[in-house]
Amino acid sequence: MKRWFFRFAPMEARSSSFHAAHMTFAESKFGRTLSRAGNALKRQFWVWPVIAICLLSLLGYLVHGAISSTMKSSLASELETLLNVETEMLYNWYAGQKSLAESIAKNTASRQSVRKLVDAAGSVGAKDLSSEIEAIRAELRGVVGSMLDQRAHRGFLVFDREQRVIAGSDDDLVGKQYLSQFSELVPRVLEGNTAVTAPFASIISLRDSSGNYKAGVPTMFVAAPVYDENLQVIAALALRLPPEKEFTRILQIGRIGKSGETYAFERNGLMVSNSRFDHDLILFGLLPDQPNSQSILSLLLRDPGGDMTSGYRPNRRRSEMPMTKMAASATAGHQQVDVEGYGDYRGVKVVGAWKWLPEYGIGVATELDASEAFYPLIILSRVFWGLYALLLVAAVAIFIFSLIVSRMQREAQKAAVEAQELGQYRLEEKLGAGAMGVVYKGRHAMLSRPTAIKLLNVDDISPDAIKRFEREVQMSCQLNHPNTVAIYDYGRTPEDVFYYAMEYLDGIELQDLVDECGPQPSGRVARILIQVCGSLYEAHQQGMVHRDIKPANIMLNERGFEPDMVKVLDFGLVKSLNDERPNFGADNVDALTGTPLYMSPEAFTTPNAIDARSDLYAVGAVGYFLLTGKAVFEANSLVELCQMHVSAIPKKISEQVDVNPQLEDILFGCLAKSIADRPASARDLANQLRAVVLQENWGEKDAIEWWAAYRSGGASEVAKLQQAKRKRQEIETKKFDLGATSEFQPPRNI
Repeated sequence: MKRWFFRFAPMEARSSSFHAAHMTFAESKFGRTLSRAGNALKRQFWVWPVIAICLLSLLGYLVHGAISSTMKSSLASELETLLNVETEMLYNWYAGQKSLAESIAKNTASRQSVRKLVDAAGSVGAKDLSSEIEAIRAELRGVVGSMLDQRAHRGFLVFDREQRVIAGSDDDLVGKQYLSQFSELVPRVLEGNTAVTAPFASIISLRDSSGNYKAGVPTMFVAAPVYDENLQVIAALALRLPPEKEFTRILQIGRIGKSGETYAFERNGLMVSNSRFDHDLILFGLLPDQPNSQSILSLLLRDPGGDMTSGYRPNRRRSEMPMTKMAASATAGHQQVDVEGYGDYRGVKVVGAWKWLPEYGIGVATELDASEAFYPLIILSRVFWGLYALLLVAAVAIFIFSLIVSRMQREAQKAAVEAQELGQYRLEEKLGAGAMGVVYKGRHAMLSRPTAIKLLNVDDISPDAIKRFEREVQMSCQLNHPNTVAIYDYGRTPEDVFYYAMEYLDGIELQDLVDECGPQPSGRVARILIQVCGSLYEAHQQGMVHRDIKPANIMLNERGFEPDMVKVLDFGLVKSLNDERPNFGADNVDALTGTPLYMSPEAFTTPNAIDARSDLYAVGAVGYFLLTGKAVFEANSLVELCQMHVSAIPKKISEQVDVNPQLEDILFGCLAKSIADRPASARDLANQLRAVVLQENWGEKDAIEWWAAYRSGGASEVAKLQQAKRKRQEIETKKFDLGATSEFQPPRNI
């Protein structure tokens, strides 16, 4: 099997055998199709409106679907990100409150006061107002009060082991036991856990947002255990928090657009933060028409069954309605993103994301009206339907297009003559196509020698693409090492088709070598890597780093009757160490550039600090692949692969295949994480590899036999050759063993 000379990463199409292909417009499939279509449309103009309708319908469907899918994906990501940010902010706030509560509970003065109060209250009763107990309570108020931020905290309570209030910032709840609002909080704290409640309505008079004292004001508590000197929990210290100060404000940050909001709710679907639409909720009758009326602890998340903003009014009580889809899912413990749309507590169709926080007993949701979220799609639909009104104009335009087709046909005849030759080169066979261009086999008009010609895709021509294309040529043409692919010519046609010509190689890439023929012997690998080092050493001496050494960019050939001749390809990503100017576009040297399987650790961590020894890391990785048939590291994601290159230790080659120990040590020296631990230069590495060559039995004869087998039958013949060699070695080994161990002596001739 023959392999063409060049791998064009990423390569979209490769083939070992193609029919002769000339770059002519008229003979191309597109040219013939265009010609036939033009003739048919000239004869039957009635087809045009049908074609226009079909194309417009298909285009509209595809565009609408593509934009809708993209918008939904982007919207889902945005909602999920916003939700994660909001919950993370809540977690951080919760952690801060817990830390404060624990610090106060562990404070020596507060612990002593609580201990004295527990002992005294346990002996005479918590409601006893004796001067001794009152003095202890006053002492505790002073200790705790001095440690509280009065703007963020509005008092405290202390519960004993019987869940009885034995002290507080005021005496309203002192002596109360088993308060329902603390039925879940206090037992958890008495077990040694710091906890936070969801907002709930206060049972005592507190100051509301307008400064008035009344019961039912939203409040919440953070509580921490109080330990005695034996580290036993003796009480629970609970600090009162006003939800509107920080809890609700954190959630109000998560508002996008004009209708987006983020809010929290408890297990029964009761909203425990404020809605963005409190004013509208008063108009809908969902909140009382009173000054400072708020949705916190007043609004149930129920689906009214219709859009209340459009005048719909349900005929059922709020408590009889089902939970919104979001609330039902969240209270069941699910985390979800819905961009298809569902009804919210106003009956408005919204998109949203939600999550349940089991440790705090609340759910968090972020929502946005679907009409706002998909407003661009509505505009697109209007534009699309408007296009149908232009069919008459389109029919005229199509008629004009038919005239243009005729003109294109005349131009195609001229192009057919011009395209048969690309400058001084005649194109013969298409070798492959990639993201940046197409590679052809061709011949020089005068020299008549086979040449590989790389053309820049006409559709991809841009200033950055041209600069990169020219840079690849300019860098490569400075190198003349026999193991570097040679550049012959560079130019562009009058039609602005950029191309360059290089030597044509009829060999096999190292990637295909291993894929087809399996791991290679140590001696052959050492000889291959020595030649690679020769090519790189010249580049390094001229201040260039290849940056993309990999098996697919190294070709093994028969050149001038010399087997196993290596050619290093594709200098498109080369970095000049002497040029301090920033490179253009995607080739910025500070960017992550190369093939991750073979990139050095510094290429991931500090791309601007790579040097010649970064290429030597890739050489070591290529040698590892040639010997084992596997990459140095195999991972499920790019992030995992990067981490492995930076910190993981490769698996020993000797644990996988038979390998020359010295070669293994050399390759692992190349794969050192630190640049300083690798060989100083490509020449030093080559010298080390030559010692391996002297130890191994792979020589010119073996290479000639291998190429003869490969040319005649490909991988199957190579396998037969290797099997025959193994048998010969087994026979020779067996003879040697018999000669060394047998005690049989042949009779002497008398």
